[in-house]
Amino acid sequence: MGSKEVVIDTNFFMVPFQFNVDVIDELEKLLPSYKLTTPQFVINELKGLKHNKNNTIRLNASLALKLAKSSNIEIKDISLNEGETVDDALLRVSEVLATNDIDLKKRAKNKGISVVYLRQKKYISIDGKI
Repeated sequence: MGSKEVVIDTNFFMVPFQFNVDVIDELEKLLPSYKLTTPQFVINELKGLKHNKNNTIRLNASLALKLAKSSNIEIKDISLNEGETVDDALLRVSEVLATNDIDLKKRAKNKGISVVYLRQKKYISIDGKI
């Protein structure tokens, strides 16, 4: 498996622009030995959100996409399996998952996946073993 990875979900890339918290910087401070990664299907989802009817979502998705493509994040060439949702695929490929999606956090915890999330709109917290 090599180095440990934090897999970043679509909505986690939107956090900096919703709550003004530099999640990438915070992740690097909190988990310095981890590599930050995101699957290609998350990039695709962000690209799709750039066409949302809501201006704020469109803007946040554009900014999130730039963040996702920054040098500190490795984009993994992982595709969705046939009939698989983005959430299902994230659960399939993650040992540590960065998300603020409440349902996805519950599902991850039930599968024994550690979850990194923004707490009280201010700081990053971890549920599970690191």
